[in-house]
Amino acid sequence: MSKYTLNGNGQPRSVEAAPDTPLLWVLRDNLELVGTKFGCGIGQCGACTVHINGEPTRACMTPVSTVGRRTVTTIEGLDAHHSHPLQQAWCELDVPQCGYCQAGQIMTAAALLKSNPAPTDEDIDGALAGNLCRCATYMRIRAGVHRAAEIAASASTSAKAPGLATTKGGQQ
Repeated sequence: MSKYTLNGNGQPRSVEAAPDTPLLWVLRDNLELVGTKFGCGIGQCGACTVHINGEPTRACMTPVSTVGRRTVTTIEGLDAHHSHPLQQAWCELDVPQCGYCQAGQIMTAAALLKSNPAPTDEDIDGALAGNLCRCATYMRIRAGVHRAAEIAASASTSAKAPGLATTKGGQQ
């Protein structure tokens, strides 16, 4: 066993694990971050997707020894208050059916929206092509990503809206 300090969801956490232990099992078993799911174990389904330094990464194929000081973000760390635009859209549109793959879908979609805030259907399909949904809710997932983009754009516009004008001396 080796000792590692992982920067998980903004907090340094110490763990002991064999160097070849997949990050997935360290997250779930050692850190009790169980939102990241085991799907296939060979990086093909996307259920275990987390962000490492903002990039979607398959945790089932990533040895803990390779993480180093890079930042790991799981579905629990995406937004602790479930107010991330994707989480809002998923609830609003009732996107998941069984829900098992949804953490991976959301983590992959979050990376897409960060790099492309207004994706087309083709952009969404391309980015999420490696994330499998056994319930085949792909149309709802795509609609959820579009809705999340709308929510984020609206929030961005609201944040940039000018406040009340003030006169000299700060009075209204």
